[in-house]
Amino acid sequence: MAQDSFYATGKRKNAVARVWLTPGTGKIIVNKMDADDYFGQIFKSHKIVRPFKVTETLEQYDVMATLKGGGKSAQVDALSHGISRALLETNPENRIPLKQSGLLTRDPRMKERKKYGQKGARAKFQFSKR
Repeated sequence: MAQDSFYATGKRKNAVARVWLTPGTGKIIVNKMDADDYFGQIFKSHKIVRPFKVTETLEQYDVMATLKGGGKSAQVDALSHGISRALLETNPENRIPLKQSGLLTRDPRMKERKKYGQKGARAKFQFSKR
């Protein structure tokens, strides 16, 4: 990538977003597709653009991201986290508004593991007395 690009990684559940920011017009490309095509209109509207709105850098950077793992919802959160961390690389003064709106915190909630001798994490097999 170019020298004036900024890289960061965002994560949520099993989704990992590798994000590159370059000065541009606000184009968002995810896995070589337009974000609207990849996610659908519902997701992009607020979560992906939120870090830019908070730091008042809307339509100043182009986003190029590769996403792996998780579902679409977790990938949106991972992308938002990655963009927030990349914006921190562009200007350290962005830290205060990003931190206050909770965009730099990685959401720690994960799926609970399935336990042996059970149906799922908490679901048990039906008990039979006879």
